[in-house]
Amino acid sequence: MRNYVLGIALAWFIGANVASSRAADEYTYDAVHSSVSFKARHLDISWIHGRFNVVEGKFSLDREDPTQSKFELTIQADSIDTANAARDEHLRQPDYFDTKQFPTIEFKSTSVKPIEGGYEVTGNFAMHGKTKKITFPLMGGKEIEFKGTKRVGFSTELSLLRSDFGFDKNNIGLIGDEARILIDCEGMRK
Repeated sequence: MRNYVLGIALAWFIGANVASSRAADEYTYDAVHSSVSFKARHLDISWIHGRFNVVEGKFSLDREDPTQSKFELTIQADSIDTANAARDEHLRQPDYFDTKQFPTIEFKSTSVKPIEGGYEVTGNFAMHGKTKKITFPLMGGKEIEFKGTKRVGFSTELSLLRSDFGFDKNNIGLIGDEARILIDCEGMRK
């Protein structure tokens, strides 16, 4: 009888540890099917649109405990593309992005909570030598399988003030202080 009870206890312990050590699903950013774009006001009369062409990221989704999910994104600042080579070169200079001194724009989540249709994500956003905590809704999360690869997609739109990140205040009048960031992200895993 003692061996029987010991066997049941051992089976329960192993089963509990296997369940609790279940890893979250890990995804990598699919640069072909994702984008990070932005728009900012010019002279307060029109919008200038652009994108960043080199972006990497990863995220892990814990479907059983969404609060354990994590999101990370790294943007190469000098990959800025507004469809105007002269403007792009100017945006790389010290009075704007200063890409030699601050080559990346980064986000790393610190907390995630489920909301209807997605997640509310809070984390540290680092740009132009400054790091600020931001919170935004990240909508989506449906997973599908396509050609043997599991994929999941998210999107968000958020507003940032350039003045919060140390951009030259003398240039904020020409290009508005507010920048709207649009992220459409597809992640993939085997």
